[in-house]
Amino acid sequence: MAHTVVIAPDSFKGTVAAAAVAEALAAGWRAERPAATLRLLPMADGGEGTVDAFAAAVPGARRMPVTVAGPEGADVTASWVLLPATPDAPGGTGVVELANTSGIELLGTPPRLRPFDAHTRGFGQAISAALAHGVSRLVLGIGSSSSTDGGAGMLTALGARFADAAGRPIPDGARGLGTIATADLSGLAPLPAGGVTVLSDVTNPLLGARGAAAVFGPQKGAAPADVATLDAALARFADVIGGAKPDADRDAAGAGAAGGTGFGLLAWGARLVPGSAAVAELVGLDAAVGAASLVLTGEGSYDGQSAAGKVPAHVGALAAAAGVPVALVAGRITADADVAGFAATASLTALAGSGQAAMDEPVRWLTAAGALLARTLD
Repeated sequence: MAHTVVIAPDSFKGTVAAAAVAEALAAGWRAERPAATLRLLPMADGGEGTVDAFAAAVPGARRMPVTVAGPEGADVTASWVLLPATPDAPGGTGVVELANTSGIELLGTPPRLRPFDAHTRGFGQAISAALAHGVSRLVLGIGSSSSTDGGAGMLTALGARFADAAGRPIPDGARGLGTIATADLSGLAPLPAGGVTVLSDVTNPLLGARGAAAVFGPQKGAAPADVATLDAALARFADVIGGAKPDADRDAAGAGAAGGTGFGLLAWGARLVPGSAAVAELVGLDAAVGAASLVLTGEGSYDGQSAAGKVPAHVGALAAAAGVPVALVAGRITADADVAGFAATASLTALAGSGQAAMDEPVRWLTAAGALLARTLD
């Protein structure tokens, strides 16, 4: 019997983007069940692969190349995606991600971590390019950031002006925040008519023990002594922004996302939403799942925290509501993971024999996982 299978994975972070994960699983499934109808809807939560996921999942989506200043200042070639016009977005929707413009992946492997100097100016330049194209709505993914600049670089690229006590423009990055004295937001680009939706599953505030510097700074190269300096710089930035934009909420859930870029976007007037749910809505996942006989989902590491808002959990919930079985593929499945709701699971680590072997050839083992599940499931 022919099956309609929806394949809706997240990226396997650091190894394979979501679109490539979906393609590999589909190749394995087709090898075993060539008569199946496959619908590939790669997912994202706002981090790396968000642009790729929309480009692959939305018919008529167009990649729009752009050259921007990377997180170290050197030019990088990136792209945003233009989604087709709809009644509520007649100029189309622009999807822009921080990861491919200002992300930590752009700092090399291993990354050249620069906790005080990396910035988000390129992200703002890509947003500005989408606005110049005339989009009616923006969807912004802000995961995988390299900086702790509060979104100052992004806001500067969008027309804001930040100066020190002598009236000089502040340097890029968190280093500049330590010298900020004034903020002029009068030149900020207006929001598009359909608004700006920000995809982020981070709920941290801007400052303090759960803030951007304390929680995420060490991942970006900040030593323990640096964290307090970064937090103080962000606090100074928030105070100055507050003078120009009193309703900018440094304590809002998600203000600390992407090194405080969440706060910068709130100051612009954007709306922060849980990433996986918003992506699912925008690509029409609910309707696709309802018409399917089976769903495949997955992520790089499925563990005890994966049930809290991650892509497989959201896809699984949609499948359960539709009465459609769902299977899970992950790079690894930890002992504390709850997999009770899945009809079947496949671990690339188990298939390959080790985590390193799986990471060395992820596409090979994803294809093998797709074939295994096709043989396992009716």
